[in-house]
Amino acid sequence: MNNKLDRDWNNAFENSAYIRESKSLPDQWTRAAAQYRKKTKIDIDISYGNQDREVMDIVWPDGKVKGLAVFVHGGYWMQTDKSYWTDLAEGARAQGWAVCLPSYTLAPNAPIKMITLQIGAAISKAAKIIEGPIRLAGHSAGGHLVSRMICDDSPLKDTVLKRIQHTLSISGIHDLRPLLHTKMNNILRLGALDAKSESAVLHMPKKNACVTCWVGGGERPEFIRQAQLLTQMWDGLGADISYIQDKNHDHFSVIQGLKDKDSPITTAFINSI
Repeated sequence: MNNKLDRDWNNAFENSAYIRESKSLPDQWTRAAAQYRKKTKIDIDISYGNQDREVMDIVWPDGKVKGLAVFVHGGYWMQTDKSYWTDLAEGARAQGWAVCLPSYTLAPNAPIKMITLQIGAAISKAAKIIEGPIRLAGHSAGGHLVSRMICDDSPLKDTVLKRIQHTLSISGIHDLRPLLHTKMNNILRLGALDAKSESAVLHMPKKNACVTCWVGGGERPEFIRQAQLLTQMWDGLGADISYIQDKNHDHFSVIQGLKDKDSPITTAFINSI
């Protein structure tokens, strides 16, 4: 009998090798985001802490602000920043939401537990600037981070938590323990205790948590498993949680619908209650 712990966990979390022309994607993302910033109303590099990367951008709608939408980027907690993803704000912005995109300190310069606290600080700062309901979305590692905001040990104050009406984890990593068996852990430097404490699946969800686990149907099986796992665990713990497998999208194409105000993923992000 094969020991499943002996599986190739590096391969399980490998996305780029399975996506055609993936090496060209970062340049495409940064160009599109830079062009978008030129034509939209945006406040750049608002500080939410004392570290260099503790800054966030806010993209503003044309009219009255309906509320705060937050998008937290991925990159396995060790790659990219907010500037890669600005144009993903457009769908929510066009629907009247102010969209906050935070950066955070990357591993190995910060452990994941510190990054969780940083995202809490960014959301708290944005919530002081923008009134009304709050929607959270995050992709990959960002899906982990927004899920952690609504766990029983959330870094957010109750006054902010009460405003969060929906959390959208897109291809989120909700059980960090398999990462202990990957080469990337040489950079993440996760220990067994932190892998457990930072896994949303091992926490109770906050009362009245409304969550959608969204994943592309063409993604690596581990990401589909991770989305299903949080859905199953939290469904039994009182969360209003749903699972969406989005057509045949891969790990990177799955977020592109956030640019479209009428796309299913944007609708799920800002309209789910």
